[in-house]
Amino acid sequence: MLDNLLKKLIGSKNDRELKRLWTKVQQINALEPEIQALSDEALKAMTPRLKERLANGETLDDILPEAFAVCREASRRVLKMRHFDVQLVGGMVLHEGKVSEMRTGEGKTLTATLPLYLNALSGRGAHLVTVNDYLARRDAEWMGRLYNWLGLSVGIIQHGLSDEERREAYGSDITYCTNNELGFDYLRDNMKWSLEDFTQRGFAFAIVDEVDSILIDEARTPLIIAGSSEEDTSKYYRIDSMVPKLKVDVDYKVDEKDRQVMLTDDGIRQAEQLLGVANLYDPSAIDTLHGLNQALLAHNLYKLDVDYMVRPKEDGRGQEIVIVDEFTGRMMPGRRWSNGLHQAIEAKEGVEVNAENQTLATVTFQNFFRMYEKLGGMTGTAETEARELLQIYKLEVVIIPTNKPMVRKDFADVVYSTKKGKVKAIVEEIKELHTKGQPILVGTASIESSEFLAEELKRAKVPHVVLNAKHHEKEAEIIAQAGRKGAVTIATNMAGRGTDILLGGNPEGLARIEARKKDIELYDEDGLETPEFSALVEAMAAQTEAEKQEVIAAGGLHILGTERHESRRIDNQLRGRAGRQGDPGSSRFYLSLEDDLMRIFGGDRIKNMMSTLGMNDEEPIEAGMVTRAIERSQKRVETHNFEIREHLLKYDDVMNKQRIFFYNLRCDILKGNTKEYVLRIAGEVCEGLVHDYLPEKGERDIEGFKERFEQLFATSDLDFEALASTSQAESIDTLTEMVRAAYQEKETRLGSEEVLRWHERVAILQIIDSAWKRHLLVMDHLKEAIGFRGYGQKDPLVEYKKESYEYFEQMRFGYEDEIISYLYRVEPQPAYVPDGDYFREPGDIHELGPDETGTLVDLGEGGQDGVQRVLRFNVGGIDGE
Repeated sequence: MLDNLLKKLIGSKNDRELKRLWTKVQQINALEPEIQALSDEALKAMTPRLKERLANGETLDDILPEAFAVCREASRRVLKMRHFDVQLVGGMVLHEGKVSEMRTGEGKTLTATLPLYLNALSGRGAHLVTVNDYLARRDAEWMGRLYNWLGLSVGIIQHGLSDEERREAYGSDITYCTNNELGFDYLRDNMKWSLEDFTQRGFAFAIVDEVDSILIDEARTPLIIAGSSEEDTSKYYRIDSMVPKLKVDVDYKVDEKDRQVMLTDDGIRQAEQLLGVANLYDPSAIDTLHGLNQALLAHNLYKLDVDYMVRPKEDGRGQEIVIVDEFTGRMMPGRRWSNGLHQAIEAKEGVEVNAENQTLATVTFQNFFRMYEKLGGMTGTAETEARELLQIYKLEVVIIPTNKPMVRKDFADVVYSTKKGKVKAIVEEIKELHTKGQPILVGTASIESSEFLAEELKRAKVPHVVLNAKHHEKEAEIIAQAGRKGAVTIATNMAGRGTDILLGGNPEGLARIEARKKDIELYDEDGLETPEFSALVEAMAAQTEAEKQEVIAAGGLHILGTERHESRRIDNQLRGRAGRQGDPGSSRFYLSLEDDLMRIFGGDRIKNMMSTLGMNDEEPIEAGMVTRAIERSQKRVETHNFEIREHLLKYDDVMNKQRIFFYNLRCDILKGNTKEYVLRIAGEVCEGLVHDYLPEKGERDIEGFKERFEQLFATSDLDFEALASTSQAESIDTLTEMVRAAYQEKETRLGSEEVLRWHERVAILQIIDSAWKRHLLVMDHLKEAIGFRGYGQKDPLVEYKKESYEYFEQMRFGYEDEIISYLYRVEPQPAYVPDGDYFREPGDIHELGPDETGTLVDLGEGGQDGVQRVLRFNVGGIDGE
């Protein structure tokens, strides 16, 4: 009660934030007449002027009012869209590194241009992160006209680009990309052997579109780059063939809530007999047991056209499994489930099984996006996840008011006993609304559901279009026309992401279709609409405006949800497609007790109540009590999913410290600081040997020390007996000085710093990369097994932290010893050049890739133009040219 009273007196935190930002909106609006009076050339000249002010010491906040005013006016001229005041507020929220919650249809794509333009002026790059390639490309091309007109460069990161194309895109002022490509490029860069080959240039500022989808939904799955293993894949087919012989509830139990499958005692005996294994729980059979568990998961919890699709490979040779994103309904080509699950599904569907890969590099989205100096996000549905966004990413959520009041009617959910009764009612409602001309957007939870409903509508002779992962290329075209009179659009959860549904139809979308038919150019070289295209848009606008009035009279867009999703946000995203910019609209969800959410989470109670009331299949129950029960179920699932993500992050935080240490070391080596590194670890190795073999108190192991020292430093030129009586500190100083001098003598003897630097770089990178790869494999195994520590009353996370640190230190000491042993022993050969060939200096070195052994030398004057010769070398004990 006190909280409510305080809110009335001083306003909520959100109200206070908005009040602060509205004062800046007034400053921007005050500049508008002055900015509007500028010619095109003068407006374009504002970009270098603002950059100059930054160079002279002003901050981005100082120039924000002018930058926003310039961007708004340029948008009005180029895109024919003027930012609303609420979009200015949203842009400031994004610039400050917060989440801007803006309802669907409020123009998030245009809002993002303001902070992107402002932050790009710093010259450090600004990223706009979207959920798929299509949106990245569409937004970059659409908004890119504005940026290019203002003198900024725009890049797009898409699947399948070369490193050179990626480097150019990341080097642009503003880069549009997907979260997956961005994360994988980071991992790939940190596996490269030259800084010149890196594609990214740092992480200054990013805006994450659909921030809840990327930073929350997708955060359950880490990004993994894997390398091939020598695994025999035939075992997956063998195990898969016997799964149908096991009976559910007899040989194994399925837990749909936690998505687990557990063998019963009878099932264990049956499986052992079918697989010819004496004891499934014997360590020697652990691979078979793991494969069986994954096969049971594949058959019972992963469904075709719901969780994945089978489609032809791009090269036409056979078929492949493609994961369908459970939150957006989009395909995720290139992504694979880990731990043998993908292989189990491949065997289940009878496609070629690809060997399970070993992790070479991995990062979670949580730790990746926390590397940005400033991170903003935008979505229509962040409020329900505000706690997690603040806790994990330190992102505050600011709710932006709508430009016009919301008048959509949200009806209570209708619940039927069976799916059959529900589908019948859905078809009847669609027929009725379609007849009166009201457009309907039908939301389904899977491809399977959308295609089943499409068949039912076909039988009922209701014209409709289907949008799901199989037809995602047509997404914008289909959704943009979903508001036309009598339109019936069936869509999976991806419904309309990033595309406005305008009542009466989208005139620009219709004009684009017509322009394609007539081969009309859309834009000129300045990014402005051509006169022919403008005329088409105007003609279509007149047509859609008349139709819009008819649609408004019919009640606006109606949203029909065919089932509830696990997350309230996904339902709200679907509902939010109606009622944009003050338009009328309505929404209703149709449910049945056989829906997954109702069946798994508390459907029995409602079922008993309906049975008591004597209700049949075709009689619905419509009550607030049901809606509240469903929302409680959704909250339980959301809490459970948050715990999964939190658990994943706690474990990855441990790995993240190790990953940052390792990647920083690699960058240091690539920058050329190899000699300093070798001499530093040589001193540390000497110190470690002294502590291990020459304790201050107690007996000293001179013989053991001598043997180990000779192994590492390839020298016995030392008075070992004298070490018996010197202090530890003196021994360390003597040994460190000696090994430094020995290494310097090697460099002098070679007569070429460059040759030794090259050998250092190649050797260090080969050794530490191999060690890191082995360490990741150890960490994978440790993570799988650590949960069992809980049975021994130990905290698995504490145990994981302790053991992973020990493994990491073992790895570090191991690769440091290996580096020292190799570099103190290797004797690079002097340059070998056949008679008659010329070169300038052995320092003219062009570095080869990690798998190649040699150094190329440019020929100088008098040589054969364009010919390169190879220095003679000795790497890893192998001679060659």
